[in-house]
Amino acid sequence: MKRLTTKKVEDYFAWRTDAELMHCPNCIAAACNDCAMLFNHDAKELMKLLLFNDPIPALHTHSYSFNTATGRHIIQTIQEYYYEYKNLEL
Repeated sequence: MKRLTTKKVEDYFAWRTDAELMHCPNCIAAACNDCAMLFNHDAKELMKLLLFNDPIPALHTHSYSFNTATGRHIIQTIQEYYYEYKNLEL
């Protein structure tokens, strides 16, 4: 399984939008990599779900364009990992 790097997070975000990345790309990469192992799925797909709310059909994250309970759980788990890493940086 491919690991997500800080550079990949920055490059994808810059490619996808003109907005400035307000969060720590290193923490985003680490959180997505941890969740990729937990949910046995691609870290880049999890990053897309977190940052842009892109659906992941294999994990049933959306139904009629709304987040399912599974999708909300995955996003919340990634956020929890992110803030754990963010707090370690201080």
